[in-house]
Amino acid sequence: MKTPILTSLAESLPSTVPFVGPETQERVRGRPFAARLGANECLFGPSPLAMAAMEAAAQDVWMYGDPECHDLKGAIAAHHGVAPGHVVVGEGIDGLLGLLVRLLVGPGDPVVTSAGAYPTFNFHVAGFGGILHRAPYGGDFEDPEALVALARHTGARLIYLANPDNPMGSHHAAPVISAMVEALPEGCLLVLDEAYVELAPDGTAAQVAADDPRVIRFRTFSKAYGMAGLRLGYALAAPDLARAFDKVRNHFGVGRIAQAAGIAALGDTAHLQAVRHWAEVGRQRLGQIARANGLTPLPSATNFVTIDCGRDGDHARALLNALIRRGIFVRMPGVAPLDRCIRVSIGDAPSMAAFAAALPLALADLA
Repeated sequence: MKTPILTSLAESLPSTVPFVGPETQERVRGRPFAARLGANECLFGPSPLAMAAMEAAAQDVWMYGDPECHDLKGAIAAHHGVAPGHVVVGEGIDGLLGLLVRLLVGPGDPVVTSAGAYPTFNFHVAGFGGILHRAPYGGDFEDPEALVALARHTGARLIYLANPDNPMGSHHAAPVISAMVEALPEGCLLVLDEAYVELAPDGTAAQVAADDPRVIRFRTFSKAYGMAGLRLGYALAAPDLARAFDKVRNHFGVGRIAQAAGIAALGDTAHLQAVRHWAEVGRQRLGQIARANGLTPLPSATNFVTIDCGRDGDHARALLNALIRRGIFVRMPGVAPLDRCIRVSIGDAPSMAAFAAALPLALADLA
């Protein structure tokens, strides 16, 4: 029997994934991690209302979920003060990014991102044959002016920007994003990833008119809402672009349980405020741990803290590996000069205590 013949594009791609999961690393290690602090999950957990909604929806899980996500779209639209026609629902931001690239990027089309920014977007661009152009960060921040200039130079169809940023945890205030939108070249779409915006200071979320065709904004239930395992996200876009997703999306990709959980989570504002407080306290605690060990925590608007290890990428990688050997799962940026840092998610009390105990020992391993 012949094996399937791949397209020339697929044949040219490496067999890889943007992230190696902690479960994979645990299988290699032969034992679990003592602290899971690398995936930017919300260990505070989901809303009790969402938990109850999931339990109730499980009774009807023999049915497919509504392929139009009608009620969830309505809840999202009401939450943002837009019409349901501005909303696209999908399997997390990662899944929606793949659909967007499929819609707008063909082989050879230029796309702009930042060197070291969230790699899953790059993975999708490569998968559909787009050509990535990367602008450097400006210090610890993605650089809107550099991104726009590169898009103008290359004729890019898309610019990807995360605000707040992963992996550095930095953020731009809303007026900076508004200025970037006004500077976009004709025909260029800003792909604005706002996965962490609910955890950021007030005034971070971009002020974008619902019908503005120059921007598509992505949100998720994985971070502040604490439901990463559900794979549920959404986009806000001008209606023409939002409708275009119906051409390519998996119409049964968002299950009944996930839809019910999303509706309930949006309605529990008290829980979201509790998560915001938890994140602030956690960022302060991670900062204390870093400074106590002679390292520098960077200001963060997310549920993680990026820690400057004070030297180069080789040193930071050695520290990361030393932490992993001691049972602490963390990650780090992959591109210099960002790779002088490690990135540590906020954990529960036992996880934070385990990190605090392991960090000085890991540093001593490198001495």
